[in-house]
Amino acid sequence: MTDDDAPIGLRERKRIATRRAIQLATIQLVRERGIDGVTVEDIAGRADVSPRTFFNYFPSKDSALAGDTPHLPEAEILERFVHGRQPLLLDLGDMLADAVQQNLQDLELVQQRRELVKANPQIMALRMAGMRSFEDELVHVVARRLRAERARPVDAAETDREREEARLVTFVAVGAMRAAWVTWADGSHPEGLGVLIHDALADAAALLGAASPR
Repeated sequence: MTDDDAPIGLRERKRIATRRAIQLATIQLVRERGIDGVTVEDIAGRADVSPRTFFNYFPSKDSALAGDTPHLPEAEILERFVHGRQPLLLDLGDMLADAVQQNLQDLELVQQRRELVKANPQIMALRMAGMRSFEDELVHVVARRLRAERARPVDAAETDREREEARLVTFVAVGAMRAAWVTWADGSHPEGLGVLIHDALADAAALLGAASPR
């Protein structure tokens, strides 16, 4: 699982700082002028970057406004999950904790965006589109894990049954991630978001195990 306090290099810190500055500038300007009153050039000027740099980080104003959503971790971590030996949801909790990027744990950024969403519900639709893409990717990874558990080739074509089972597992996992995020976003929990996601999946595994037929 990712150590939230692990050191990162100077280049990565600069990348994170620039991405954060662009998102904060977008949120601030939209709060001041409304969504239609803000251009990419306005955002770049407020963030003290060039429009070209803006597009190196975000493909559009809407994507900067919606902000970051989880993405799957690197291939080594994915393969560790696919061939894991713990119960499925426990290994999934380990993997998803590694899917939490630095900007997703920026409490100030998250809270400012939450306030903006209250006044502009269309922003939530933009964020949900990003989450749906993440869910679709996760379904395929979970299906590979199911094949590995059943001694089938992990890269074989998905059966309809595997896809449905993987989708069900994914929805449980995303629900646990959302519960962890809500707990973390209220600002009263010192644990990192990755830790809370890991614990939420462990709780889900325990609860579902307790509810299964004996």
